[in-house]
Amino acid sequence: MLDTISLLLTIIGGINWLLVGVFQFDLVAWIFGGQAALISRIIYTVIGAAALWCITLLFRHRDNV
Repeated sequence: MLDTISLLLTIIGGINWLLVGVFQFDLVAWIFGGQAALISRIIYTVIGAAALWCITLLFRHRDNV
């Protein structure tokens, strides 16, 4: 369950970075009142933590590969 949530948050974060790179538009900042707003910083932190968790997925052994 944590793996799925982490992947979902990482994908959402990646899409936000795509918007920043292509259109110079930060969706999280736009929704929550800027990059410096506390809620925006919390969301960035949660997405970053999810991305760190997803790194562990790369090193897990799977029986049925």
